[in-house]
Formats: sequence, C-alpha cells, structure tokens
Amino acid sequence: MSSHYEPKGPVGRFVHELEETAIAVILGLMTLITFVNVVLRYGFQTGLTWGLEAVSFLFAWLVLFGVSYAVKVTAHLGVDAVTNMFAPNVRRVLALVSAAVCIAYGLLLMKGAWDYWANFANLPQTTGRWFPTGFEEMTRTSYRSWYEVLEVPMPEFLRFLEPLMNEGETYEKMPRFIPYAILPIGIALLLFRFIEAGWRIWTGESDSLIVSHEAEDAVDDVAHMNKGD
Repeated sequence: MSSHYEPKGPVGRFVHELEETAIAVILGLMTLITFVNVVLRYGFQTGLTWGLEAVSFLFAWLVLFGVSYAVKVTAHLGVDAVTNMFAPNVRRVLALVSAAVCIAYGLLLMKGAWDYWANFANLPQTTGRWFPTGFEEMTRTSYRSWYEVLEVPMPEFLRFLEPLMNEGETYEKMPRFIPYAILPIGIALLLFRFIEAGWRIWTGESDSLIVSHEAEDAVDDVAHMNKGD
C-alpha cells in the first residue's frame, strides 16, 4: 500500500504500523472464513452458518477503518484540475474551505454514528437535529443491549460483558453493540484525520487535503513503457 505519508517519531510509527496490521488482520480473517466456508460447503456438504454475517461485519470494519487510514496517507483520489488553475494562495484558501466542509460533514456523521450505536449499547443518544446539544435521559426501557445479531455466536472470551450489559443473562449470539462499535470508532478516526489534514494545510505542511494522482501516475508509467524506458 503506497502512500506519501511518513510517520513521525516512535509513537507515530507505532500507530501507523498498528493501523496497517489491523487492516491486514481484518482482510486475513475475511479470507480465512470465506475459504473455510467454501471447503466445508463443497467438500463436506456443510458450512459455517454464521460465516456470511461475520464476513459482512468484518467488511464493514475494513471499510470504515480504512476510510480514515486512506485520509491519513492521502490515498483517496482527488480532482485538482480546477484548483491548479489558481495561484498558490488561492489554492490554500480553497483547501482550507474543503477541510472545513469535511470536518463539518464528519461531525454530522459522528452524531449519527453515535446515536445509532448508543441505541444498542445502553448509552444515551444525543439531542439536537443537526449537531448534539446534550444527551437524552435514559430510562430502563431505553436499554437495548440485549439485541443480538442473527448468526454469529457469542465468543467465550467476551462473556464478562453479560453481567455488565445483559443483567447476567447469557447471550446466545453476539450482541449487536460489539460489531456496531465500528460506527463511532471509524467516524471518530475519520473526523480526527480531517482535522489533522486541515491542520497540515493551515501550518503549510501540505497544500491539499487529498493528494493522490494514481491515474496520472499510471498514464505516465504506460507512456514510459511504450517509449521503451
């Protein structure tokens, strides 16, 4: 996975490697579950009944986790044909405006992600139509942590959550608040990366929010190949 991002310091390198490892582990688990399910289905006429649902959850984790990572390493594709027509100072202003729009969008997503996940995690949802103005009052009937997924069984190492979240009742399937946790986590990371990218533009470390020119690079590579370089 190529990028223009260079982590700074031991902490930065550690976090960078941790994120890349997490993405690799998720991809590996998706591949492993799918492979085992295919072998069981066509070789033994059986299968993991929870395999498809588990892969779907892992794919959601991969996408939401990967979006913020791609912002950090400037891997998202961007169109700068128009902004390149302006002087550097104007381009910087346009980049700051883009960063502000992305941050506002991230805040809206964060509110929606939190409210959706909190509904299953025994936590209060926020008040306010667009941006949070506080938290709603919780009543006993508001608790939804007993909601389970359809097929994925409850992992044994997570049984400690039962007295905390389900009043000691046994979960037969994994509670929804566990896989759905990627919603606030992923969006929070995305919002942080937008703020980080905006700060880099503000301090002059970067002149664009997203700087990926994979298409142009591919065209240049083909041109060099045709010339025999």
